[in-house]
Amino acid sequence: MQAIISPSKISGTIQAAASKSAMQRACAAALIRNGETVLSNPGFSADDKAALDIIQQLGAKVEIKNDKIIVHSIGVSPVANEINCGESGLSIRMFTPIAALSKKEIKITGGGSLQKRPMLFFDEVLPQLDVKFESNNGFLPLIVKGPLRPKNILVDGSQSSQYLTGLLFAYSALNASDVTITVKNLASKPYINLTLDVLKAFGLKIPVNRIYQEFYFDSSAANCKLQTVNYSIEGDWSGAAFLLVAGAIAGNVIVKGLNVFSSQADKAILEVLSQTGAIMSITDAQIEISTSPLVVGGKAFHFNAQNCPDLFPPLVALAAFCEGTSVIEGVHRLEYKESNRALTLKEEFEKMGVEIKLQDDLMIIKGGNKITGGLVNSHNDHRIAMACAVAALRADGKVTIDGAEAVNKSYPQFWEHLQHLQTNS
Repeated sequence: MQAIISPSKISGTIQAAASKSAMQRACAAALIRNGETVLSNPGFSADDKAALDIIQQLGAKVEIKNDKIIVHSIGVSPVANEINCGESGLSIRMFTPIAALSKKEIKITGGGSLQKRPMLFFDEVLPQLDVKFESNNGFLPLIVKGPLRPKNILVDGSQSSQYLTGLLFAYSALNASDVTITVKNLASKPYINLTLDVLKAFGLKIPVNRIYQEFYFDSSAANCKLQTVNYSIEGDWSGAAFLLVAGAIAGNVIVKGLNVFSSQADKAILEVLSQTGAIMSITDAQIEISTSPLVVGGKAFHFNAQNCPDLFPPLVALAAFCEGTSVIEGVHRLEYKESNRALTLKEEFEKMGVEIKLQDDLMIIKGGNKITGGLVNSHNDHRIAMACAVAALRADGKVTIDGAEAVNKSYPQFWEHLQHLQTNS
């Protein structure tokens, strides 16, 4: 599919899409608890659908009623021998330890870029927890056979915090007692906060967080017995970041449905927009962003995105219009995304005339030059497609984006929302 974006000013109000980070974690929590869960404002992105399918294969019953999803579960009790994680990195890293709670042998597969992502973490860790485990030399497919047994363990969290999230869910499901998960080099700490928030909301056992280095499951703590959990999926800061950047460079945007006190890491977009001097109005009900009348995009910025690597694409679009040279730290976090995002961002934005240098762990973007129209490619990466679309709003001609359907992975309404903002201008 191709999307053709014409240069235009934008204006309007958008309700933020549901956070897939919260939605997928809520699915996992609904699976591992006994009882009924009612999910309000659920997401239906490709990754969300993968999570819903996984929990059904692992024994949950899912019913969609109007704008709610009702989940009934008695815990992990697989009805199939295989789960398919689609292209969701969170799903495979989170649900693999959860699937290993069962005595049944489960094959774990996925598609697209997920087949190229290494899973050596599990090769090293799961056998220590008495799980029989096989992989294809560290890649998919994976085969697990439990039951997983919680133990004191040391894990490396440098590649992704999602592995730790999976272990925390598995230990909580087993009501682990007097055991500690010790973590070194933990990345994306805010996402662990989100995991702990979800466990708490579902009445599941929460470990003691010792400054993100140890997670201790106390024997005196226990799951809280709740007959029904009602959980509302909060708005997605990752997708909204593109809308907020669009407002900063091309007009005026109001985004509703975002929790300003959220644990989502990508809430940090507000910090960067503040650095650039964007005109912002922030309330509990909405966030409004407008283009500065002095400099499109504002002043150049320096930002460490190690804990929020998904912000790289919208930040590159923002930096392209900032006056001066912007620097983003944390490039090493980009290699194993839907594409190698450092190289993909450099390749596609250079087609539009933006100079990008990769130096050690830094991405250096020279802003203020004219953005040219032409043909770019998403590389089947949803965030690349959205970043190119946002930059195209201030290009000197139309930008055609090949592989535009990639946005379905996280934000299927993106093109509809962007068209709405263009139509209202």
